[in-house]
Amino acid sequence: MSETIVDRISSHARELSAKDAVVFAQTRVGGLATDSLSYAELDLQARALAGLLRSRCAEGDRVLLLYPTGLDFVKALIGCQYAGMVAVPAPVPESSGRQDTRTGGIARDAGATLVLTDARRLPEITEFLRGEGLAELPVAATDEWEPADLEAAAAGWTPPVLTPESVSILQYTSGSTSDPKGVVVTHGSLMHNLGLIQRSVGSDQDTRICTWLPHYHDMGLIGTLLAPLHTGSLIVLLSPTDFLRRPRLWLELIQEYRIDFTTAPNFAYDLLSRTVTDEQLARLDLSTLRVALNGSEPVNAGTLLRFAERFAAAGFRAEALKPCYGMAETTLFITGTPPDRGPVMARFDAAALEAHTLTPGDESAPLLVSSGPESELDVLVVAPDTHEVLPDGGVGEIWVRGASLAAGYWQRPEETAHSFRAVTATGEAGFLRTGDLGAVYQGELFVTGRLKDMLIIRGRNLYPHDIERMVADLHESFQGLQGSVCAVQSAPGSAHEELVVMQELRPRRGEPADLPELSRQVRAELAERLGVRVSNLVFLRPGQVKRTTSGKVRRSVMRELFLAGGLKTLHEDLDAEISRRYRPEPVAAGQGAPA
Repeated sequence: MSETIVDRISSHARELSAKDAVVFAQTRVGGLATDSLSYAELDLQARALAGLLRSRCAEGDRVLLLYPTGLDFVKALIGCQYAGMVAVPAPVPESSGRQDTRTGGIARDAGATLVLTDARRLPEITEFLRGEGLAELPVAATDEWEPADLEAAAAGWTPPVLTPESVSILQYTSGSTSDPKGVVVTHGSLMHNLGLIQRSVGSDQDTRICTWLPHYHDMGLIGTLLAPLHTGSLIVLLSPTDFLRRPRLWLELIQEYRIDFTTAPNFAYDLLSRTVTDEQLARLDLSTLRVALNGSEPVNAGTLLRFAERFAAAGFRAEALKPCYGMAETTLFITGTPPDRGPVMARFDAAALEAHTLTPGDESAPLLVSSGPESELDVLVVAPDTHEVLPDGGVGEIWVRGASLAAGYWQRPEETAHSFRAVTATGEAGFLRTGDLGAVYQGELFVTGRLKDMLIIRGRNLYPHDIERMVADLHESFQGLQGSVCAVQSAPGSAHEELVVMQELRPRRGEPADLPELSRQVRAELAERLGVRVSNLVFLRPGQVKRTTSGKVRRSVMRELFLAGGLKTLHEDLDAEISRRYRPEPVAAGQGAPA
């Protein structure tokens, strides 16, 4: 093959040697502290690390990377590429245990031969692996692994022998924690998608990018780390933890480094709109931002409008908001809003949308956001059952074909064949079934939801995210919090399902919450707006709704928790039959429960 990510970074090391490739900012006592890595330093570290890796592993081996956000992860990731090994980024196991099951599953599924981390986390990672039954898996701390003579070690490096089919990364999806699924990103698919991103967003060596996204998530790994390294841009990193603790740090770094490109999911833009005070806003300058990608599907129109209005006073331009669409199975990017225009929004008739058609609606109709025009990839909308390609405006499953597609799922031939080898009714082959619903309307791709999340209630086709947004606007105690909607069988053997609405709630300070009355009001309002009976409403404490690393609601997990009685509820208002079926009988005093 003509070029790899190794070739690109090696070239930047020669031509942009002193330029900062990555700056890492982290909060410390007294403010933000920064550390940086130039392109020449990154290349030197990667060559030296590649030699050490080759002394421990063979080319093509999977190397598990367990690092927090920072320069050590960047060195390890690129070192794997320089060694011809497969990088497997994964979440660092947390003391809370929330990521342990997922990370252990990734280590086993990938068949990792080595784990890399830093010295600070080496003892806990070693202990974690022992607890997962992986005590034989060797672990190394790369910040203690550095050779005495870095230049000499790097001088002995030889480029790996790579083809477009050589595996670069196993990118694990952020769905089920108990059954991780590795997407096989080859060097060919990686380079094609990085080039597609560069052409689609108009980035170059002068682009300056700021991100807090987790490096083990596709948007953070590909979109805001490898993509800028591919073009020779500057990357400013902030840890997700620092962002969540002080969201405005993201904006302050954008101002300080005159950032012109950033990306985040819906919830981050909403969080900033709610939490940045007028006083903080007055000190911000966001005028340098020309691209602010929103990669959640479907993108929320209200999020875009609120953010643009809130930060206009700081010089932010609404046309900088660039809704886009992508997934790990296509390496990352599929479509996006071009650099020369702002987001496209349109109102579509609600009844027609239920009937799987986009038809222009009036001012009361739902406002949908385009994820951009059709791109270099082949994008079709297909009837999920017949595989017929739908006409303009028809809502169906989005299928994608092109050189950015990953090779499939790691060691899952049946799932790979199902998802990556789809064939249309007319015999066109080689498509990826995305599992997403949407339509192409006047050349624009509108993503409307997830196929597996679609609810059918009394013959009505309902999108759970629409209901979740509707609920969030019904009362101030819901604002800024998350909800989740699912459907459950109303009775054994019944073909009917009943709606279950779960909503996080934060009572107003100093006022006792009348939750039964609030439940009654919400159910009545929802029934009127939806035209269906809302028989089950659950209030949860903040933070109870499970989400992926990119902020998507894990609705299937929430449904399982509801059915198993695994939610810590503040209040439940359930249909009698649903309550009887899915709620365990209370244990009588003297039978193991407190009196």
